[in-house]
Amino acid sequence: MKKLLLNLFSMLLISILLVACQGENDQQVNGSEEKNSELNQEEEQVQEKVLSKDTIIPEEIKIDGLADHYHTGDKIELTAILDKESEYDHWHWYSRESEEEDWEIVEGQETEILKSKAEINGLEVKAVLFDEKQKPSIQSDIVKIVIDDHHGHDEASKQIYEGYFEDSQIKDRALSDWEGEWQSVYPYLVSGDLDAVFKHKAEKGEMTEEEYKDYYTVGYQTEVDHIHIKDNVVTFFENDKEYSGKYEADGYEVLNYAKGNRGVRFVFKLIEETENMPKYIQFSDHNIFPVQSHHFHLYWGDDREKLLEELEKWPTYYPSDLEGVDIIRDMLAH
Repeated sequence: MKKLLLNLFSMLLISILLVACQGENDQQVNGSEEKNSELNQEEEQVQEKVLSKDTIIPEEIKIDGLADHYHTGDKIELTAILDKESEYDHWHWYSRESEEEDWEIVEGQETEILKSKAEINGLEVKAVLFDEKQKPSIQSDIVKIVIDDHHGHDEASKQIYEGYFEDSQIKDRALSDWEGEWQSVYPYLVSGDLDAVFKHKAEKGEMTEEEYKDYYTVGYQTEVDHIHIKDNVVTFFENDKEYSGKYEADGYEVLNYAKGNRGVRFVFKLIEETENMPKYIQFSDHNIFPVQSHHFHLYWGDDREKLLEELEKWPTYYPSDLEGVDIIRDMLAH
């Protein structure tokens, strides 16, 4: 009997101890949950402050690495650069689709470098640096991600770009489609900046990197390093001299290539004879109907028909406000 009572007493004591431990654990868990809840509430308050349109945060951060434009799916890498040194290193990036939208935190981006993909045209982005109290200290100005696929991102547009289209799709174009200030890409080839492009082509193409460079050297070579087009007046800049002439539309010509694809040359002729300006200029930009051009190959000379036979030399021009990295990015995308 005594042994039985002793066993019962032992079991009762163990039960009391277990209940006490459980109560202590519950207290610890509840305390931890309350603490986490407080932290989450504090973080939410901080985020609300950042996202609030009424909150004023000093703009002392610059964003580096923003391209003039991206193509859908391009990699985006932006770097937040401080105007002055800071002891803080807690970063967050925010984005929104328009001024009317609320800012949303970009998940997984907690350093001064943002790595993402171009998926939404017009997306606004900013970086915010937090202090030791997890409060927003300074922020960057707002930058906008511009996506421009030039020839469209659908299959039909890709086919046209590659030179496969019906005659019925071709429409007359005005010289205003090429209006703007343009720079030759030849200097970038000479400097070696385009070597990455030729390497990329060699990885997928039928020639070596050196063969591609030789091929494009012939194609791009020109002494006309800049061209300005405005109100049907074309100005050539060559060897520190400039020449201008007024042109009018003279139809278009369809060329058949050996690979089975085709191209369209849009032709313009000089209205009045002007010294040092060609009688004809012909544009080829992979478009076949009215649209603002983003880069083009230009042919010029005094014999309209003979000019159509030129297939080896095609000086190429991009907008003058683009830097080499922007041009390279565009070339790699095609």
